[in-house]
Amino acid sequence: MNFQKRTTRCGILNSSNIGETITVNGWVASNRNLGGLIFIDLRDRTGILQLVVRPDEEPQLAEIAKNIRSEFVIWAKGIVAKRENPNNKIPTGEIEVILSDLGIINPSELPPFEIEDDTNASEELRLKYRYLDLRRPYLQNKLIIRNKLYQIVHQFFYENDFVEVETPVLMKSTPEGARDFLVPSRIHKGKFYALPQSPQIYKQILMISGYDRYVQIVKCFRDEDLRSDRQPEFTQIDCEMSFVEQEDILNMFEKFFVRIWKEILDVDVPVPFPRLSYKTAMERYGSDKPDTRFGMEFSLLNQLFSNSSFQVFQQTIADGGTIAGFKVENGASLSRKQIDFFTDYVKKYGAKGLAYIKFSNNEVSGSIAKFLSSQEIDELKNTFKLQDGDLIFIISDKWAKCLTALGALRLEVARQNGIIESVNGKYNFLWVIDFPLFDWDEEEKRFVAMHHPFTSPKLEDLEILDTNPAQARAIAHDIVLNGAEIGGGSIRIHDSNIQSKMFNLLGLTQDEATEKFGFLLQALKYGAPPHGGIALGLDRIVMSLTNTDNIRDVIAFPKTTSGMSLMDNSPSEVSTKQLNELGIAVKIEE
Repeated sequence: MNFQKRTTRCGILNSSNIGETITVNGWVASNRNLGGLIFIDLRDRTGILQLVVRPDEEPQLAEIAKNIRSEFVIWAKGIVAKRENPNNKIPTGEIEVILSDLGIINPSELPPFEIEDDTNASEELRLKYRYLDLRRPYLQNKLIIRNKLYQIVHQFFYENDFVEVETPVLMKSTPEGARDFLVPSRIHKGKFYALPQSPQIYKQILMISGYDRYVQIVKCFRDEDLRSDRQPEFTQIDCEMSFVEQEDILNMFEKFFVRIWKEILDVDVPVPFPRLSYKTAMERYGSDKPDTRFGMEFSLLNQLFSNSSFQVFQQTIADGGTIAGFKVENGASLSRKQIDFFTDYVKKYGAKGLAYIKFSNNEVSGSIAKFLSSQEIDELKNTFKLQDGDLIFIISDKWAKCLTALGALRLEVARQNGIIESVNGKYNFLWVIDFPLFDWDEEEKRFVAMHHPFTSPKLEDLEILDTNPAQARAIAHDIVLNGAEIGGGSIRIHDSNIQSKMFNLLGLTQDEATEKFGFLLQALKYGAPPHGGIALGLDRIVMSLTNTDNIRDVIAFPKTTSGMSLMDNSPSEVSTKQLNELGIAVKIEE
């Protein structure tokens, strides 16, 4: 095979290289034979370069070029020349290469779809042929940005005195939250490892071991139902710090995000980031990960409707529930069909219904208009600063259900009205803090940890752990960007007695706590420093940096929403011999 190695790459050449003799290698993006000239677009991961064969001057090269098809791997040698008809759409558009030699390294079968950014091939087909899909610049650019992020992580944390430590991939199963992926032991039959949902316990152990500051880019695994922003295996930037308070952690990671956005996007992110308590975030935006790039903030209306004649509002207030609403500018033009859609939409989030009021041409109309007194109308106009043509959506229910449904509605209205699209390119970082320490699980009738069972309660709430744990708050922090949670962490419990009390409040007996977490409880008795940290979703950060809402765009070999890898057809069955070695029998439910 007559193969000549490249002297440069396709996408880095420009007009300064005119006159140079170069050799390039790559994949053929297109081949256009115009008779007098043959044009070949050659692609590598740096970009596309136009090659030119002149049949009158190089008849042997023309014969080779006629046999070249899309996705053939070739080498080409020639002189860089100024292009007669520049292409402003690509960085190399001012130049072309007049070939003096050319060869086919490897042919290609006809691809099942065109390798171009605007492909209309289904995602299922592209995932099956992922090695072809990954040739598209759209995906290559995202993975190159991901690589840049890796380098910044290593550099930033090295400069700030963090030690990079690898923690085990095979660990003890301690299910608290999502399901573990289990790995059977061949040597210890009947026993299992788990793949880590997080290195949480190990990084706390490292703090007890005196490493002060730890960081790791780590794979984590959760066996849960998938969505567009989740995968069964994902990557975290995992960090922990000793002898710190929450403020130290927030300051450190604000600097980290400033560095990322400046080096990758050349965007200056203002600091400090705004901070919202969990309660405030819910009551203003209906979400603990609010998108603050646009308004439509909520108003709580219990006081305004304290003497309402509307029975639904009366009952909500009597039951200790919440009435809240937000304004949609020019929303009075919404049709009944659109409002019915929004009504059905909030019911998916548990709301019983959706009230609305339109203000148009100095008239009030809507589903609850007949129940409003003139005083209530005046107060609504004042509260929401209403203009003619505006609409108010209102939900009344239990606090969490009311606000969560209203928050989902806020986002859907913003999507349908083009508001979210209009704020693309804007980056609103914020911290959400002061989360509840516990959630109440209605099915199991017990408390579960809002974050995880190692999160420290706020010191001023320690005294209510025994008397009113539902009101206890956590020293926890989530980092939110444009309505997406991209990381979360907390100050950890470093007192063995408080940790034992936490397990007890979560419904674990002393024996269960010892079985699952005995090694941590023991370690905490040997001089554990105050410590805390954060885990950042690397995949989600890259999604934000590359402006995609599909996590599969930023992972080289992702799974489908059903957890399948279509390229290599996994998960797959294994042989009876393998199962026998593990002492396992498979039971398949019909």
